[in-house]
Amino acid sequence: MSLEIALKHRLGDFTLDAAFVAEGGVTALFGASGAGKSSIVAAVAGLLKPGHGRVVLNGRVLTDTDEKIFLPPQQRRAGLVFQEARLFPHMSVEKNLRYGWRRAPARADEKDVAHVIALLGLGKLLDRRPRTLSGGEKARVALGRALLASPEILLLDEPLASLDAPRRGEILPYLERLRDEAGVPMLYVSHQVDEVARLADHVVLLEKGRVALQGPPGETLPGLGGQGGILGAVLDAVSLGPREDGLTELAFDNGRLAVTVAAAPGTKLRVRLAADDILIARVQPKEISANNILRVTVVQVTVKGDIAEIALQAGDAWLLARITTASAQRLALAPGLPVFAIVKSVTVDS
Repeated sequence: MSLEIALKHRLGDFTLDAAFVAEGGVTALFGASGAGKSSIVAAVAGLLKPGHGRVVLNGRVLTDTDEKIFLPPQQRRAGLVFQEARLFPHMSVEKNLRYGWRRAPARADEKDVAHVIALLGLGKLLDRRPRTLSGGEKARVALGRALLASPEILLLDEPLASLDAPRRGEILPYLERLRDEAGVPMLYVSHQVDEVARLADHVVLLEKGRVALQGPPGETLPGLGGQGGILGAVLDAVSLGPREDGLTELAFDNGRLAVTVAAAPGTKLRVRLAADDILIARVQPKEISANNILRVTVVQVTVKGDIAEIALQAGDAWLLARITTASAQRLALAPGLPVFAIVKSVTVDS
């Protein structure tokens, strides 16, 4: 999948002026509310005609203002899921699911319909009406309805924003399954850094309508705040299997981590570290409870008042530690200095 976007459009007190290319997987549009994320999704979906721009999906031109091309939404083959599920209240779950399926330009067969229902865990909900569903269940039905419309791309505009933390936690594994099993690329809008760190293959960071930064999560997200504090690292790892002490060893970018999560050898996992959970020592500590002590090199020291952010290189990966400025000065931290990063806790996603 290739999605090429180049848009310029006036939005309130600023101008959306963004250009990027998304290549398969999950591309996350991340940034504060009002940064222009939803407007980009609307332009791809055909719900917003930009003042100037071009949108191309898999070589098919959806919008080109210079050539006066603007395909209507129903011709774009884009499945759209909003913050609110927007289900038809008078229809059962099954009829809601099949609404998009009946109008799809290329209908999925019954085997594919059954696969989507199983993928999203909807089998026991088919006879129910939307009013009897929880917020998380409604979100899953909305995802299923969009998938069964046979889209070339899924556009997810903050689909979890209306859910509380427990319900968000309920839905995220289903989104991971869509990413890994459904094979439909996604453009995913969020201002929750933990969601993006868990799901995205590529991140486009927007600030006041412009692309401030883009790249893989491990390069774009450390230093940004969310649930659990400031992100210190996002690492794609693979399980090497259990160790003699019962912990599971993970390999990442020429580095190693030990975690309490069981995972068969070869299992791919994403690991998140909080910046406040990374301590720094000049000498390798002994007789300490932390399971992970990494040999790292200081890359950069950024002082922000009483707090110092220390960029570190571990193997080929980057970490960010947040310590007090006083500690950074006491340790005489400077670029190029070899030190040890003590990781207090690790969050492991599938």
